[in-house]
Amino acid sequence: MDKLRFGISAKLFCAIFFTCMLVLITMHWGVRLSFEHGFIDYIKRGNEQRLSLMSEALAEQYQQHGNWNFLRNNNRSMFSILRSLEQNPDTNSYLPPHGWRTQFWVVDQRYRVLFGPHARVPQEGIRHSITTANGHVVGWVVGSPPERLTRSADINFDQQQRRTSWLIVGLSTLLAAAVTWLMSRGLLAPVRRLVAGTHQLAAGHFTSRVAVSSNDELGRLAQDFNRLASSLEKNESMRRAFMADISHELRTPLAILRGELEAMQDGVRKLTPEAVSSLLMEVATLTKLVDDLHQLSLSDEGALAYRKSDTDLAALLELVAGNFHARYASHNLTLKLTLPEHAPFFGDPDRLIQLFTNLLENSLRYTDRNGSVSLALYASATGWRLLIDDSAPGVDDAQREQIFERFYRTEGSRNRASGGSGLGLAICRNIVEAHGGVMSADHSDLGGLQIRVDLPYDKL
Repeated sequence: MDKLRFGISAKLFCAIFFTCMLVLITMHWGVRLSFEHGFIDYIKRGNEQRLSLMSEALAEQYQQHGNWNFLRNNNRSMFSILRSLEQNPDTNSYLPPHGWRTQFWVVDQRYRVLFGPHARVPQEGIRHSITTANGHVVGWVVGSPPERLTRSADINFDQQQRRTSWLIVGLSTLLAAAVTWLMSRGLLAPVRRLVAGTHQLAAGHFTSRVAVSSNDELGRLAQDFNRLASSLEKNESMRRAFMADISHELRTPLAILRGELEAMQDGVRKLTPEAVSSLLMEVATLTKLVDDLHQLSLSDEGALAYRKSDTDLAALLELVAGNFHARYASHNLTLKLTLPEHAPFFGDPDRLIQLFTNLLENSLRYTDRNGSVSLALYASATGWRLLIDDSAPGVDDAQREQIFERFYRTEGSRNRASGGSGLGLAICRNIVEAHGGVMSADHSDLGGLQIRVDLPYDKL
């Protein structure tokens, strides 16, 4: 049998509830002890005052009569004295409410009881001497010890206070349990939503989102969870699109190769140098695609080897542009260069040549014949800025945001011969970022696309 396991809701409830109970019990016993001691002290002070007044009144009566005969076997005389004390406003202004709260005895100088209950005179009781004017002690007024309550009204009052105190504790316990339960549910509601969302996320449901109900730490955690789910959903969508694009890119050259080889095998097509050249072109296309994929994976992981040194961007651009002059001329494209004499930069010359080559290759593939391409490099406030503008066709805003994605082409009808593998700009962006730069796209004044590359001066 599995052991009973408490969730975080039960643990939080128990923690808050037991803390409230501990505070309640502590307060209850503190109040009870304070009340009992205070009440007994209150009775003790009142009895001492009454016994003191009683001793003074008895001393006066003794002086008037000269002995205790007026009090022996004469309870009426004692009751008369008690009533006079209760009715005298000068004597009871500081006394407790009317009525004696303790037993008392009046004894003479030989400890013979003159007035009091038939019980034995307590030795530890409160004693007030009855002293005459000339200083002779003629007796004592003895009260019972104040440690316990003897008057029925006081006992009933004490019991009522106990019952009321325990009733308050019971009601407070129920209130604490209700408030704690509501508080634990309210505090843990965002946590439960996050737990449920995490389970869905772990099961592969990347569309899962949680409601953000506050701006505290749990609210920020919910926002981070939603951002994480959105990133995972986007990455999953990109992964599926990436796999679909790879299969599509590989299917066409493989189908051509298979068709050519089957035709040669069946004797439909002869093994001629032209046929072999066609096969080699398809193999070269596959090799280029695999190389681009390898380069992209390395750049994504930051594993591309960069050997940075002092170089000249202007010289590198002139070198790359010189390699493209013949190809641009064959497409009736005009390539215009605007370069400074020197553009010192600390970077990897080989990777920068790869960057410039891919950019010019992209303009060559996507610019209509009889168009023009402009390449300009100039110094900005923070570094070198490279602008590559080409003529029509252009791209719309939606396409402009997607051209740096893998396998993306602005026209779905373009084949690989004109559109390449669709990985060039993705690799270019990684190279630029590895040099601390930023790459972006915009509309060109020439009617096509403008690629902007910003490289900082001193990015080691």
